[in-house]
Amino acid sequence: MDSCPDPALWSTTRQAAAIVAGELGSVELLDAYAARIDRLNPTINAVCTLDLDRARSRAGEADRATAAGQSWGPLHGIPITIKDAIETEGIRSTGGATALRDHVPARDATVVESLKNAGAIVMGKTNLPEWSSDYQSFNEMFGTTNNPWDLTRVPGGSSGGAAAAVAAGLTSFEIGTDIGGSIRLPSAFCGVFGHKPSHGVVPTLGYLDAVGGGLTESDVNVFGPIARTADDLRLVLDVIAGPAPDRAQAWRLQLPPCGFNDLRGVRIAAWLDDPALAVDASVVDVLQRAAGLLDNVGAHVDHDRRPALDLDATWRAGARLIGDAVSVHDDGTGPIRSHPEWLRADRERARVRLVWAEFFRDVDVLLCPVTLVPAFAHLQKGDWRDRTVEVNGVDRPYVELEGWPALIGAAYLPSTVAPVGFTESGLPVGMQVVSPYLHDLTSITVAGWLTDLTAGYRPPPMSAL
Repeated sequence: MDSCPDPALWSTTRQAAAIVAGELGSVELLDAYAARIDRLNPTINAVCTLDLDRARSRAGEADRATAAGQSWGPLHGIPITIKDAIETEGIRSTGGATALRDHVPARDATVVESLKNAGAIVMGKTNLPEWSSDYQSFNEMFGTTNNPWDLTRVPGGSSGGAAAAVAAGLTSFEIGTDIGGSIRLPSAFCGVFGHKPSHGVVPTLGYLDAVGGGLTESDVNVFGPIARTADDLRLVLDVIAGPAPDRAQAWRLQLPPCGFNDLRGVRIAAWLDDPALAVDASVVDVLQRAAGLLDNVGAHVDHDRRPALDLDATWRAGARLIGDAVSVHDDGTGPIRSHPEWLRADRERARVRLVWAEFFRDVDVLLCPVTLVPAFAHLQKGDWRDRTVEVNGVDRPYVELEGWPALIGAAYLPSTVAPVGFTESGLPVGMQVVSPYLHDLTSITVAGWLTDLTAGYRPPPMSAL
């Protein structure tokens, strides 16, 4: 990838080093992205709002700072887009909802402020479903985002515009949100890396999940990076992780380092399919091939090791907690849970988290599917209650797409999506690399090593040139 002559397709890590060395200008890189957006976005429809004039002015300031031997931080002069569910100062931020059609925030979400303080330059916003509530990315204002690997298919959701933009080289990296898989599914469907941090590691103030939103932090929800390499995930996570502003005077965050130098001796559990949440054979085949390569480099892979959980009951309980968390924009048709009922569900989650902690005493990372299928054809009729997806020739309820993400996310665990291969029809397949709570750097590192053996990021054919 970094050998590509177009710097827009380089990793963020290489772009940042080239800017510091004076080999690449920030304005030059911004112009490369603007040209690609002009050429490719009408077809993909990943970027929904642009702020190029302000971005170009800021990029010029970055280049002058570089010439003077100054650096604004590890992301100095890097142009980026941000999912439209996250508030950005002076740029329309809608959450994909017509109710916020004209919403232009006066301040940045905490995560955006951190990125800017590290030198990044926000040039636009990316598309999503209304209130980030679908595994597709379409809405009344901005239309449908297409998967750059197959325009007839979804890029995933809700960070579908974000992942499609990263895959197609329309941005250096992205910040997505994930409450039920909204970083993980799009990353898998578009063939890029994504990281769902441990819950609470990255502040989520400024999240637009309802009119008047952004002032509180939701249960389960996280913000995290989407990028073209695992190194980029770590680079960005280092910038955005930390306490919220009102806690920063007293709190500090120091994530444990990965305890390995390579894959030799790493204890890996491979849970790649399960009758309770069956995965399509086209996906399982790719996951099995990837896991099969680990024995060759000295990792200890156990295909039978499982946490002591009822998979079906656990993911459904997690999905219900996710439903509670997103009910702030509910139209009133969904089931209402009383506060005592939620407290009992939260107590059950605490038990589940203890089971996971016990599991990880003898396991360093878990490999598991991202979801049941690869990117599926656009499916906009109906809603969660009546849509289906085909898994191994059988129509399954659409809600089951949430199963594997909810199993991990509702327990607050970190998960890195690694692009590990392609189906026979050429669709990307991602794998979740899950580590113990707060061991985010372990899942990111192992994901990078895994893709050194497998596919990693590749530019979609339509965007490679």
